[in-house]
Amino acid sequence: MIKNSGHKALVFIEEIGLLVIAIATVIAMSFEIVSMFKAMRVTLADLLLLFIYLEVLAMVGIYLKSGKLPVRMPLYIAIVAVARYMIIDMKNLDTLRVLGLSGSVLILVISILALRYGHTKFPYDRDEGS
Repeated sequence: MIKNSGHKALVFIEEIGLLVIAIATVIAMSFEIVSMFKAMRVTLADLLLLFIYLEVLAMVGIYLKSGKLPVRMPLYIAIVAVARYMIIDMKNLDTLRVLGLSGSVLILVISILALRYGHTKFPYDRDEGS
């Protein structure tokens, strides 16, 4: 009984946390859209930031719907975030930093490919619950 009540309480807190994340993401997205209207222009960095917000909302939606969070989703967000950083600060980045950031994107992509390969070649058993 205590175990079941504790689990229900944790699930409730988890759902509240996801709701807070979703609301905060929508608010941040709204601020970004307002700033684009005020500036009367849209840059690639703005679009990539909106894309990151949409990915966060999609991640919350997937988690609420299935109860599972694909590890690939945060990796996709990280790739877009690094690309956005490179685009915004391209003039200030030296060669070594560009190589480091490019290498980090390559590592993230290889990680995604490894995860995809692992899920197709070594799927989870239904008994494992993942």
